[in-house]
Amino acid sequence: MTSFTKGVIPSTEKFDGSSLRVLIVHTRWNYEVVEALVRGATETMTSEYNVKAENISIQSVSGSYELPFAAQSLIKASKMGTQWFNVVICIGVLIKGSTMHFEYIAEAVSQGIMRVSLDSGVPIVFGVLTCLNDEQALERAGLGDKESKHNHGIDWGRCAVEMGVKNCKWMSGII
Repeated sequence: MTSFTKGVIPSTEKFDGSSLRVLIVHTRWNYEVVEALVRGATETMTSEYNVKAENISIQSVSGSYELPFAAQSLIKASKMGTQWFNVVICIGVLIKGSTMHFEYIAEAVSQGIMRVSLDSGVPIVFGVLTCLNDEQALERAGLGDKESKHNHGIDWGRCAVEMGVKNCKWMSGII
């Protein structure tokens, strides 16, 4: 079997996020894991890409099902003012239980976030972990005991800056 590098390889481009306005909408469900993911995203954006901490707006909602509506409402509200959000990260954690609830919520949230992004023209990073158990969620937030643990919030922060900067260029006609 051929091996390959798992995960996303870093971009060869350098991105300056100093002019970006970023919205993070996160859930309060599975909060210990969510908090670590939010921290990973914000620390990465500020330390690696010069995003100003005061240009990161962090809002919370109860659960993942509410993420698309909150993102849509906050994007609309920002467009009423003078400073639009350039990019959004929706962060939540879904952990499979013994019923079909997980599948319904995961599908609805995935479709909802994509729809809001396409309808608004604002890139939205899908930062919703869909895990089969608690251990997977902890590992993917950089918590837990396994050596393979990694905070996916770091990846989402990198992706947000890249998409925010690129979309600003694209919207200015620069390809």
